[in-house]
Amino acid sequence: MGKLTAFLDHARVTPERRPIAERVNDWFEVYQDFPGDKLRQQAARCMDCGIPFCHTGCPVTNLIPTWNDLVYKDRWREALRALHSTNNFPEFTGRICPAPCEPACVLSINASPVTIKTIEQAIIDRAFEEGWVIPERPRVRTGKRIAVIGSGPAGLAAAQQLNRAGHSVTVFEKHDRVGGLLRYGIPEFKMEKRVVDRRLEQLRAEGIEFRTNVHIGVNLPARDLMGSFDAVLLGIGAEQHRDLPIPGRGLAGIHFAMDYLTQQNKRCAGDVFSPHEEILATGKRVIIIGGGDTGADCLGTAHRQQAASVHQFQIHPMPPEQRHYSTPWPLWPLQLRMEPAHEEGGIREWSILTTHFSGDEQGHVRKLHCVRVGPKPLFERVPGSEFDLDAELVLIAIGFSGPVRAGLLDQLPVALDERGNVQTDDAYMTSIPGVFSAGDARRGQSLVVWAIAEGRKAAHHIDKFLTGSSHLPV
Repeated sequence: MGKLTAFLDHARVTPERRPIAERVNDWFEVYQDFPGDKLRQQAARCMDCGIPFCHTGCPVTNLIPTWNDLVYKDRWREALRALHSTNNFPEFTGRICPAPCEPACVLSINASPVTIKTIEQAIIDRAFEEGWVIPERPRVRTGKRIAVIGSGPAGLAAAQQLNRAGHSVTVFEKHDRVGGLLRYGIPEFKMEKRVVDRRLEQLRAEGIEFRTNVHIGVNLPARDLMGSFDAVLLGIGAEQHRDLPIPGRGLAGIHFAMDYLTQQNKRCAGDVFSPHEEILATGKRVIIIGGGDTGADCLGTAHRQQAASVHQFQIHPMPPEQRHYSTPWPLWPLQLRMEPAHEEGGIREWSILTTHFSGDEQGHVRKLHCVRVGPKPLFERVPGSEFDLDAELVLIAIGFSGPVRAGLLDQLPVALDERGNVQTDDAYMTSIPGVFSAGDARRGQSLVVWAIAEGRKAAHHIDKFLTGSSHLPV
């Protein structure tokens, strides 16, 4: 702990956001660079607690007090070593993780927490700029071959760990580019894809093979894969959309949020779509159903596509502005969260239930019909509160119900749990010996940081399964 009174002397400061008028006209990241002197000052606020509760809030158990102290002492390369010891991809979590470590910070009991997420991103970004992030190829190969299905954060983390243990790893991705959720689910203004690409350069240089446009269970039968590898990891995510089975759902102009976000990410990468297949908010009255992170991503995207208007509805009541008593420190707090997209415009409302859609003679959506619901009893309709709203584009962002069953899981009949996720034992192995699962496919829709943690743990157990023991961290 470098400065004993820093948490008293300095207030919490976070990076500034670019001006709204500027950022809604481009796809670059929202946050501006944070000066080095401010970073060191913020790192000094860490109290190096006897029991660092930030560890309990962090799924990858980052050594937060350690690298905070190293940043304060200007020992950045050592900070990188500590950061990479628990997290393969801090450049991802430093940008898009909601930072459950911060409300678990001891300072959060009666003050503002340390800016952990900002410091994490600063360490890894400086490391790339300085050339400290280099390929780490294994000295010896084991002769074992592993297939990782899915190139999202769980699959990539597992692939890097297993490759460094000396196994030969092939990652299969159904899309045309590697990255999974990181590539196509996260908008550019939250994480520019150059950040993903620079890490993929390292993984390829370390010897990991990537095969794109290979959809296991669709254009490559699962049985053809099983006979060619010593172990298989399912990192296929939880992509089964939750839908709204209400009248009018089949009208044109109603889309799942992830289809909308994926298309814009592809557009930013240079892909072109024909008028009959494009999903664009430009000049349209847009309604987003769902108030979570995905809904906020749609909101920011619609702003940048110059929508005529945007409404975002959520069925749950509006959370309190401060931590609710039901989620005391160090728990993840129930409270209102504002994303940068919310300050860019749009109307956000809570306790709204969509009852049906109506359209024009051409079969295109024109109105969304709603009713207000009360908090007690939860979701009970308020009599006389029905209303409708004009809409030309409706985006459904109400989450996912688990991995897609069609294709791979039909051909590779692993057992599923009661929630429809891939069931595993404590060693991340499915009901089929040699087949493992990690990330959202196993635990359900969750955070990128959880996917990285799961991928690392699964890699340990796969290594142990293949060799009898493992030096990879759990």
